[in-house]
Amino acid sequence: MALCLMALVLVIARLCEPSSELSIAENFSRKTAVCDLLGVPEEKVYDNRLYRALDTLLPHKQKLEVLLKEKLGVLFELEYDLLLYDVTSTYFEGEAKANPLAQRGYSRDKRGDCKQVCIGLVVSRCGMPLGYEVFAGNRTDVTTLQEIVETMEARYGKSNRIWVMDRGMVSEDNIEFLRKEGRRYIVGTPKSMLKEFEAELLKDDWNSIRDGLEVKLCFRPRNDDEVADADKDSVEQGKETFILCRSRDRSHTEEAIVQRFEQKIEERLVSMTVRCEKQKRDPMKVERDIGRLLGKNTRAAKLFEVTVKKTKDGSARIQWKKIEAARDWATLSAGCYLLRSNVTDWSDKEMWKAYIQLTEAEAAFCIHKSDLKIRPIWHQKEDRVLAHIFVCFLAYVLWKTLGQMCERAGLGSEPRRILDELGELRMMDVILPTRTGIEIRTRCLSKPTDHQQILLDRLKLRLPKINQTEM
Repeated sequence: MALCLMALVLVIARLCEPSSELSIAENFSRKTAVCDLLGVPEEKVYDNRLYRALDTLLPHKQKLEVLLKEKLGVLFELEYDLLLYDVTSTYFEGEAKANPLAQRGYSRDKRGDCKQVCIGLVVSRCGMPLGYEVFAGNRTDVTTLQEIVETMEARYGKSNRIWVMDRGMVSEDNIEFLRKEGRRYIVGTPKSMLKEFEAELLKDDWNSIRDGLEVKLCFRPRNDDEVADADKDSVEQGKETFILCRSRDRSHTEEAIVQRFEQKIEERLVSMTVRCEKQKRDPMKVERDIGRLLGKNTRAAKLFEVTVKKTKDGSARIQWKKIEAARDWATLSAGCYLLRSNVTDWSDKEMWKAYIQLTEAEAAFCIHKSDLKIRPIWHQKEDRVLAHIFVCFLAYVLWKTLGQMCERAGLGSEPRRILDELGELRMMDVILPTRTGIEIRTRCLSKPTDHQQILLDRLKLRLPKINQTEM
């Protein structure tokens, strides 16, 4: 029981004031009321005990995830028909030599110089977490899908859920895996697949969801010999549904990006061409320079056709032109993206809304990294690292629980503002000396302001029944 309370101290500290175990023992537990509220003597909270609590907590990960899913589902009437899955990474300070999961890979934190681990998180449509798994830092997103799906099904059973994932999870093997046992999915697709739907992009049969956003259902021919006659191929016969989406704001953004890169390439090519005419330059070196130029500006590289020719005296001459067909396609496809699904009973609008809810998983990672400070990881041992991530997960569950309470109370969905406001409440000991040398000690709690009292009443929270005083 004692170590369970220490684990609770770790989770509360991670929610309220993220720091190291040593800082929790020496600062957080001393300046907050956490020890009084949990009934733990201050002297019992020290770093070695908190480390032992980490070691004790980790083996209960699976059971706690199942328990929290059931409790929160009942408490907030949550639906788990839609599961959102995404992957992020978090990096280490230190070499982490003894941790096989600590590897170098694609860093979302722009810290390619550090080892990292990858975290795959599954959340409900409202962002309530169901579970997560930790993968090696060099693991690619697409290789994690089958493992996470099978893990969630083993933990919560198989049901008619819909998996929602971005295009980084998509491969034909993964699509076949999802189909194999009747799993339903809504996933993003690579930008290159849009080319197959060029004719559909030119049509005017779009459905408007809101100003500046349009979608429509399309069907992919079974092979190149088939004409795009969608009404002859029903989804029920195994046909996939494709959802074309077009955003005006996204179109403006993408066009501006392409134009910026296009201008950079054009200006550089003009400069290089003039230089080659004035100087004798090695063709091989010029080709490498052009390769680097196009590699740094990939968004517009396909708009140019560049060749380097060798003259009789061995010098380089650059010939280049813009590809109008590529420019036309870039303009047509700007702001467009494609989803694919085997869901048969939803409209294009419903499937787009489901896919857009992936932002809940992205928001969960943002909270982990900003408010809960999951990064950087200072622990070096594998089990301690896994326990640290688990504490952050549990703190995020508290975060979302408070967020759900705020929404029910009509207070928005930003728990941090509530924590900051109620964090201004103060508890103190008032010591009164007597002539006999005996000190009378009484504990007082600051009286809530009108605003704080409204928050407490709305959230149905009650302060400890001790003396209250104006401060």
